Amino acid sequence: MNAQEDNESGGGLTPAALVRMEAAALEELAARLDGAMAGAFERAVELVLRCGESNGRVVVTGMGKSGIIAQKIAATLSSTGSPALFLHPAEAVHGDVGVLMPGDVVVALSASGETEEILRLLATLKRKGDALISFCCKLDSTLATASDVALDCSVAREACGMNLAPTASTTAMLALGDALAVAVSLKKGFRAEDFAELHPGGKLGKRLAKVRDLMHAGIEVPVVAPKTSMADVIYEMSSKKLGMTTVQEDGRLRGVISDGDLRRLLEREGGGALSRTAGEAMNASPKTIAASELAARALAILEERKITSLVVVDGDGRVEGVVHLHDLWGVELI
Repeated sequence: MNAQEDNESGGGLTPAALVRMEAAALEELAARLDGAMAGAFERAVELVLRCGESNGRVVVTGMGKSGIIAQKIAATLSSTGSPALFLHPAEAVHGDVGVLMPGDVVVALSASGETEEILRLLATLKRKGDALISFCCKLDSTLATASDVALDCSVAREACGMNLAPTASTTAMLALGDALAVAVSLKKGFRAEDFAELHPGGKLGKRLAKVRDLMHAGIEVPVVAPKTSMADVIYEMSSKKLGMTTVQEDGRLRGVISDGDLRRLLEREGGGALSRTAGEAMNASPKTIAASELAARALAILEERKITSLVVVDGDGRVEGVVHLHDLWGVELI
C-alpha cells in the first residue's frame, strides 16, 4: 500500500486529526447559524414553541446512526421543558406512526435526505403533524424540499479516512439538536427550578432540589416554648436527634438552641445552667431560610456560618421545618 492509499484508508489520520475534523464541522455549523441559516433556525425554534403552546409534542425520527442521535435530541428536548419522543421510522410504517397527533412537530434526521424509511412516511408526517423540520446535509434532497424548515448539517468531510462513516455529520446533527432544545428553553424562560423538577434523581436532582424537598417537617422538628426548662430542652434535643431545637411561640420562631449553645452555657454556668429557661438560653437571631430556596443555597449558608442546621420559616416567621447538614450530603454548590 502506497502513502496515498494509506491516507485514503485512514491509516495516515491520527486520532487528533479525526477529532479536529469533527471540530471543524462544528465551526462551520456555527458560522451558518450566525449567517445564512439564522432565519431558518429561528423559524424552527418558533415552530417548536408554537407546538408546546398547543400541548403538542416534538416527534424526532431518524434511521441508523441518525436515529441514535434523534433519540438523544428527543431526550434533551424533554429534559429542558419541551415534551418529545423518538419515533423509529421502520416501526412507524408498521403502525407506530399512530403516536403522531395533530399539533405535533416532527424533526426528521437524514444526512442524505433520501432515507427510504423516512421518505415512505413523508405523506403521513405532512398530513398528521403540525410541521416538519429536517436536519439534512443536502438541502436539495427530497426530505429537505418537503420540509417546512430544512436545517443544513452538511460537512466538508466525515471524520473517517474513507469519508464514509457517519461521524462529523452526526456530530453536527447532535450539536444542532442541542442548540434547538436550549434555544427553545431560553425562549420559554426555563429556569433552574424547572430543570430540577424534571431531574429528581441522582446527584443532579439533589443539586437542584428545593429546601422543602430535604427538610425535616412535622413531628420531626424539635420544638420547645420560651418558658421550657433546660432539662426538657435537653430531652427534646436528644429525642429529635438534630443537635438543636427551635424555640417557638404560637408557631412562630423565637430562637434556636444548638448543641454548641448548650455546651457554652454549661461551661459558663456549670450546674446553674439547668435553672435557665429556653428563652434565656436561646440564640434569638438565628439564621433561617425559605422552603423555596435551592438546597445548594442552604449548604452555602451552613458552610459559611459553620453551623449544622437551618430553620425553615415562611414569610410570617412560622416554622415549616429544619434542614440539617446531613440532609445536604451530595448537594453541590452552584
